[in-house]
Amino acid sequence: MSNKKKTKNKAENPETRVSYNPQVIRKPLPKFKSEEEEVEFFEKNDLGDYYDFSKAQKVTLPNLKPSTESISLRLPVSLLDQLKVLANRSDVPYQSLIKLFLQEKVLEEFKKSA
Repeated sequence: MSNKKKTKNKAENPETRVSYNPQVIRKPLPKFKSEEEEVEFFEKNDLGDYYDFSKAQKVTLPNLKPSTESISLRLPVSLLDQLKVLANRSDVPYQSLIKLFLQEKVLEEFKKSA
């Protein structure tokens, strides 16, 4: 008996499976010899001529993580201390709390300007 842990193939996992829907295709895309050829093609052609997006189905990719970028942010020590206290009360990392606060404020501002 093998001690190796049996892992599922990603194609067997329904969360990562993407189904092919032939009803979406209007006409097949040409085969491209290079990325440059593909870029040139799409600069001159509309993807809507090849795919009927009204029949497309929304796909969820739960294993993808949103891309992030590291930044350096200088905060007053007192503000940082207050954030750490709030984060500790909520039992979350303070940096996650900062991201949450920023996200909430940004959404609020966009709603005001809409």
